[in-house]
Amino acid sequence: MTRLSRRFVGPVAALLTIGLAGCGSTAALVTTSTPDLGTIGIAMPTTGSARWIADGDNMVKQFEALGYKVDLRYAEDDPKEQLSQLNEMIAAGDKALVIGAVDGSALTDALDKAEAAGVPVIAYDRLLRDSKNVDYYATFDNFKVGVLQAQTIVDKLGLKKSGGKARTIELFAGSADDNNAKFFFDGAMSVLKPYIKSGALVVPSGQTSFAKVTTLRWDGEVAGARMDKMLEGADEDVTLDAVLSPYDGISRGIITSLQNHGYGTKSKKLPVVTGQDAELESVKLIKQGVQAETVYKDTRELAKVAVQMTDKVLSDKTPDINDSTTYDNGVKVVPAFLLQPVNVDKSNLVTVLVDGGYYKESELN
Repeated sequence: MTRLSRRFVGPVAALLTIGLAGCGSTAALVTTSTPDLGTIGIAMPTTGSARWIADGDNMVKQFEALGYKVDLRYAEDDPKEQLSQLNEMIAAGDKALVIGAVDGSALTDALDKAEAAGVPVIAYDRLLRDSKNVDYYATFDNFKVGVLQAQTIVDKLGLKKSGGKARTIELFAGSADDNNAKFFFDGAMSVLKPYIKSGALVVPSGQTSFAKVTTLRWDGEVAGARMDKMLEGADEDVTLDAVLSPYDGISRGIITSLQNHGYGTKSKKLPVVTGQDAELESVKLIKQGVQAETVYKDTRELAKVAVQMTDKVLSDKTPDINDSTTYDNGVKVVPAFLLQPVNVDKSNLVTVLVDGGYYKESELN
């Protein structure tokens, strides 16, 4: 697989010549320069999702504004490639690493090398597991993401009303090698389980455990293929009322499958389909009434948190954290700063996404 690597360099030294008027001495040369703060290695998982490109670009701008050089690389969902990239960054003398992992459990070798070289590590939005050599974690309240998705399903289906016929739902989760996937799913199931237990919600496939509903690499085609199998194996009289989807890319794969099986017509309307990341194509679907919602996470703010964390560590200061108990990576509890996600549907997408400067209104057409 071809590696995508982008290296950015910061300010260069400036030379200022001052002539001493009125005296016969040779002009003095005074050199001023921006302190060399070193290079920050940023390892992102993929360019396959627009949000990761935005994350990388936002961090580059902010690190450079502080005077750092930046080495930004994308591993294109290849854990071995990301491990190689990190080893190269450490060997090159990068001062710190910010890592959005492809596989949060596959980088322990590089993390050990970073520790030996005195290089601090910030986990970015995906927890780095099975290593003590993770200094801080910048992310969102991932459990709440799932709660917001599930609450949309409850509200759209009117499940809080007593009585009425049982409604049907199928469940999807993210990639099992991403620690966030379990938090999203657990958050959603904390809301949905009581309705499944009472019979108000029925899962036609019977697949309700995390292990059964994961989607490798968050791939929409993988999700669509699984949706195909469930629809083809369902009884003819079963119509889906909702699909729990953890991410917009997965949601679009699910929606395509549903449409290919006759959903989205006057006689067979699309079920409530959730999502996450406010990707432009899914926001357009929400505006059209095709996808029910997405959970918006302002990655501009997440980039700001990660940059501030890194800068404070390198300045021998203690970064701000607001969670010191939740994120156990199997070896240690990683101190974290959690940002709050926002539920976006047709009613508030302009207010949140356009008025908030994330998209231009013309982009939504």
